[in-house]
Amino acid sequence: MNTPSKQTIIESLGLEAHVEGGYFKRTFQADHRQRIATAEGERFIMTSIFYLLTEEAPIGHWHLNRSDIVHYFHLGSPITYYLIHPDGQLETVVMGADIAAGQKLQLTVRGGTWKASHLEAGVYGLISEAVAPGFEYEDMTLGTRATLLSDFPQHADPIMAFTRD
Repeated sequence: MNTPSKQTIIESLGLEAHVEGGYFKRTFQADHRQRIATAEGERFIMTSIFYLLTEEAPIGHWHLNRSDIVHYFHLGSPITYYLIHPDGQLETVVMGADIAAGQKLQLTVRGGTWKASHLEAGVYGLISEAVAPGFEYEDMTLGTRATLLSDFPQHADPIMAFTRD
């Protein structure tokens, strides 16, 4: 198999810069189905994206989504995910192809969980995400260093590493 270059992936998949960091493109929204009602308004039943971290943009900064998200690893180097669950527990998961070393091909993150991601080495890591109910920007909160440190002082190191301010 010929491994595509980072630029080939960005161009072929039509990826654009994402507010969290990295690159993305929405690839699906269930607009052929009736939308569902949520407390925040009507949402697609599901949406899906490609998401790419690169050596120049290696961080997906701390953010919280209301919806559940299933992540699928595709290509490139492993991506480390940091999750702060609603009970304050920190979990670290490495997504990658080396399942014998404990890397995960799939990761489910329930809504209400803080999440950051990091490409620790390599040129890129490519995943996709399925989000249900479907993603809308108003359902995402970008983490600020001050708020996260106030809420989770026991996790200062990863909070400091993966916030912009």
